[in-house]
Amino acid sequence: MSIAFRIKSAMESSSWIRRMFEEGRELKARLGADQVFDFTLGNPDLEPPRRFKEELAAAAQDPRPGLHGYMPNAGLPETRQALAAHLGRVHRLDFRADDLILTCGAAGALNVILKTILDPGDEVIVFAPYFVEYLAYADNHGGVVRVAETDANFQLDLKRLAAVLSPKTRAVLINSPNNPTGQVYEAATLLELGQLLGRHAAAHGRPVYLVADEPYRRIVYDGLEVPSVFAAYPDTLLANSFSKDLSIAGERLGYAAVSPRTPGRLELAGGLALANRILGFVNAPAFMQRVVAPLTEVQVDMAPYARRREIFCQVLEQAGYEFFRPKGAFYLFPKAPGGDDLAFVALLREENILAVPGRGFGRPGHFRLAFCAPATVIEKAAPGFARARERAKH
Repeated sequence: MSIAFRIKSAMESSSWIRRMFEEGRELKARLGADQVFDFTLGNPDLEPPRRFKEELAAAAQDPRPGLHGYMPNAGLPETRQALAAHLGRVHRLDFRADDLILTCGAAGALNVILKTILDPGDEVIVFAPYFVEYLAYADNHGGVVRVAETDANFQLDLKRLAAVLSPKTRAVLINSPNNPTGQVYEAATLLELGQLLGRHAAAHGRPVYLVADEPYRRIVYDGLEVPSVFAAYPDTLLANSFSKDLSIAGERLGYAAVSPRTPGRLELAGGLALANRILGFVNAPAFMQRVVAPLTEVQVDMAPYARRREIFCQVLEQAGYEFFRPKGAFYLFPKAPGGDDLAFVALLREENILAVPGRGFGRPGHFRLAFCAPATVIEKAAPGFARARERAKH
């Protein structure tokens, strides 16, 4: 065998999202892109805000020397200070620059966090449905994933969480607004979650961290406000990125933040900075750190996502699908007619509609649709959705 067994196994069970995306590329090459309705990849398709492009141009013309060299592993102090001020306004806590670590996207932030807190065999609990890469991130650092199911509306089910907590539990990883469901976890439930974790940590004499993955925090609808995880529990670590709200996913810039309320604040931040270096990231891209520093309150216009959500919900309602109306992010997660998500995704593919089976997110019987596509594409796919739904009845 030319590669490691673990990597070979991972390749064989690789992400359904990427697998369906690659099938889509082949289909588009054969039929033409305008004949394929691709809802597989959550790749933000809106252009970044005008302010981003202005700051980008200004940073490129900055004549100061030494701007492209190494920096502190935690990132540029001025960018971290700007983010600390932003988080302070959002969460009403006294964040400091030292509480922030600039990372290579939210994925980098999660890997840095897990590297910092996990010993081999420590358990990380995730709620299904979940973003599939969480499993790999925990495994990267010797962690063992345990899964707790959400309830029928994809809200946190704390009884099911309590059933999988153990003395080895080191972290509970949540994602709200959620990929793939679009659910936003309620403030009261988060408070109960914090109380549960606090009791469990006290009983076993070891911190249990709440790790919040929030790249969709500012993509919400109907005036909804996402509750603060920092208000719910002291031992909280945040992973976030600029990929979605500035629509710059390819620039790979994110951050990790330590709660000002956690007793191990300084040690955690120092561990995150070290992990950033020894994982090989060293530091997040210097150029992009300077660009985003003045943009912490800026985001793309969410109106196109809101409009697409309305159109997609109408398409699915009219065709008779059962689904949860997303409160945030840019995904729908309907039930698969007939119950078999693989079979139904295959029916959709025969209509040149590309979706991702729910088993790729730990929840068979559903499928995911990303509305990172023009409204016209969603509208043109409507007859195919209706035909596939009818065929699934027989």
